[in-house]
Amino acid sequence: MSNTPAISANPSHSASLWQLAWRRLRADRLAMLSLTIVIAFLLLTLASASGWLAADWSREAGISYAPPSFLTPSSTTAATLPEPAATPRTPPPANPLDPLADDIAAINAERGLHATPAPFDDEGIIDPLATELQEIRAAQGTGNTATAATTADDSASARRATLPFGGDKWGRDVLQKTLKGTETSIIVGLMAALIATAIGTLLGALAGYYGRWVDDLLNWFYSIFTSLPYLLLILAVAAVVPRGKGLTSIVLILSLTGWTGVFRQMRAEYLKHKSREYVRAADALGASHARMMFLHIFPNVSHVALVQLSLLAVGFIKSEVILSFLGFGVPVDAVSWGSMLNEAQNELILGKWWQLAAATSAMALLITAFSLFTDALRDALDPRLK
Repeated sequence: MSNTPAISANPSHSASLWQLAWRRLRADRLAMLSLTIVIAFLLLTLASASGWLAADWSREAGISYAPPSFLTPSSTTAATLPEPAATPRTPPPANPLDPLADDIAAINAERGLHATPAPFDDEGIIDPLATELQEIRAAQGTGNTATAATTADDSASARRATLPFGGDKWGRDVLQKTLKGTETSIIVGLMAALIATAIGTLLGALAGYYGRWVDDLLNWFYSIFTSLPYLLLILAVAAVVPRGKGLTSIVLILSLTGWTGVFRQMRAEYLKHKSREYVRAADALGASHARMMFLHIFPNVSHVALVQLSLLAVGFIKSEVILSFLGFGVPVDAVSWGSMLNEAQNELILGKWWQLAAATSAMALLITAFSLFTDALRDALDPRLK
């Protein structure tokens, strides 16, 4: 009988980098809380983009500067002075503009002619166009001014006096504007971060893998972008990129100016990995340069690209808010947190603070959660940490 120990049918395998990173993330309660908040914002973005939420954000749901529902009317309306007592109004003369009208009317009466009475409005002021306007309304079938006034009163009475988080100058719901602004900021941040990460990864891979004149050329190109201040570079590209294309222009502006950090990191990683044994073995087996760059080296440096992607997303969300605040961002028929802050700076003079509070609270919550999750993800993917 042999004393050789039996080999286990299910040998244990070492955990991969991604499995170890997920274990570290689950052990970090702050990171999981931040991830939950980020996922909640992403779900709100999907609901807003599909039309389930904030589909009618531009509708005038309340009165102008409608206060939030949780505030009392006395805390949002200023004290007004008592109205002066109404003084009796003396009626105007029969013919304030034509002193000979009475004489002409007497002459016409002697001749048997009947003059058309002068058109006066309800307050006794002469209206020379009253007859023509009545004929136009009759021809168009719109009725008289009383009908139009009734319709306006009905539409005004349909607006709410208060809204859950208040209203802006035009009576639009601030809560729905904030949700729609969340969609704009997150879509711009993620799309621009994806494009910038792709550009930086491709150029960094070419520079780090080939070296020599390719590395010199791309480093010269990289030095041009990094020699200019970031905000000035964004405004310069914004002046060149054609506007009027909605969010596409903002995505192009941010992605064409934000790839430099990814390029520097990926170039260093490719310089380090191109001399490793597994790359030399693939070269000896006849693998092409593209296969070695993207199928052999990139999976081993993909965690660096992922961290850079999350960092760029946070930075681009803030950049989009700055661009929209300065007037280079979303068009006038769209809304973002930056455009809300632009409107709120004028509302603060009147004591209307709820639009500023809603935009800054949503932005601060998302940026803080995204930044904390990015820091935790970077620590979890660091192979030097065990």
